[in-house]
Amino acid sequence: MNWNKGIRQVHRWLSIIFTATVAANFITMALGEPPAWVVYSPLPPLFLLLFSGLYMFVLPYVAGRHATQTG
Repeated sequence: MNWNKGIRQVHRWLSIIFTATVAANFITMALGEPPAWVVYSPLPPLFLLLFSGLYMFVLPYVAGRHATQTG
């Protein structure tokens, strides 16, 4: 498995984890005042999603620029 496929797979799993933590956040809010760790639990996967998403966003531009310089 190459680097780009690995980043895409990690990004997919992070999105599942992020969605689950947001759902858990809403469920605990419906039951009462949630603890702070539940409220802030979506933030770590969100920041990792930001970095992996930015990497995948910039990748075609860098690859296109590299192809025009070598070709």
